Amino acid sequence: MTAEHVAETADIIVIGGGIAGISAAARLAPHARVVVLEAEAALGHHASGRSAALYEPQYGAPAVVELSWASEAHFRSIPGLLSPRGMLLVGKAHEGAVFESDRAAMKFDAITVDEALAIVPIVNPEVVTMAAHALHAEDIDTDLLLQGFARDIRAQGGKIVTNARVTAIVRTASGWRVTWPGGEAEAALLINAGGAWVDQVAQMAGVQPLGFQPNRRSMARIPAPGGHDVSRWPIMFGPGESWYAKPDAGALIVSPAEEDPMEPHDAWADDMVLAEGLARYEEYVTEPVTRLISSWAGLRTFAPDRVLVIGRDRREPGFFWLGGQGGYGFQTSAGASQLVADLVLGRAPELSADLVAALDPARFG
Repeated sequence: MTAEHVAETADIIVIGGGIAGISAAARLAPHARVVVLEAEAALGHHASGRSAALYEPQYGAPAVVELSWASEAHFRSIPGLLSPRGMLLVGKAHEGAVFESDRAAMKFDAITVDEALAIVPIVNPEVVTMAAHALHAEDIDTDLLLQGFARDIRAQGGKIVTNARVTAIVRTASGWRVTWPGGEAEAALLINAGGAWVDQVAQMAGVQPLGFQPNRRSMARIPAPGGHDVSRWPIMFGPGESWYAKPDAGALIVSPAEEDPMEPHDAWADDMVLAEGLARYEEYVTEPVTRLISSWAGLRTFAPDRVLVIGRDRREPGFFWLGGQGGYGFQTSAGASQLVADLVLGRAPELSADLVAALDPARFG
């Protein structure tokens, strides 16, 4: 070993310093020695750092919705974490079926186009023929949540190691040895919260991958349309989530809402996909996009059934899956991390037995 080499002994190693790994480690830190390994220089660099930062508990598959609702109490216990945003769905005449499906699924209330214009004055009444509105979506202060969990880890004696890109995972007689440039750690339990790399982490550990798929989603920040004050505007969607636009720091974030399969990597926006998405957005509004302030992309990683995977591997019980957050990582984080703690510590889960089974990796055989 060199003088710079770090050797850690722990009860639990968590691979991944996004919201999933950090929240799980925070729940476990009062009960066990926890080490979190993050490949990048800062926490939440990839998907967590490129989130739409919205708490919309009606969004996703039924199991995702239940997990999101299970997170609400924790979120409301943190002053300033949630703030009002709301949602506006707009559609054209030929989009009635998709519009109604979205409205019912996310429990929007139908409103008139004139009412939509009163909420977002750039809605184009010559094109938009139907609208719906909901108040149950709120902004999440994602940095407040992430850093709060990180403080909890450190306060309980847990360790967070950044710039710790894992290079090897070896099964030992008592658990696992995980190596990264400049260090290694040993623990009985390994929690795989590797985000887009979740299957690659499993392969390194000799555990069979489950078939997670990272999908790129691009974003563009544009100036406030027409010089409007957008701060009180809701997030706005096209039917079928063909695009969305969300106020952010005095500007507007517009996304094509694409799901293009990708290999795990540090994602960037595709200019053509971004242009097509901005063009779709422009069809519904009166103000054209004249320039971009910035653009970026993130990877939303899904299990084959688009539901999170939380639980011990059936073949290798010392390996714990915490993956497939997709676009729901922040809004499910409180419920998901509580379940991780319950399962790891051998407590009866607070969540329903049906939900625990729906999240269990055993569902893949």
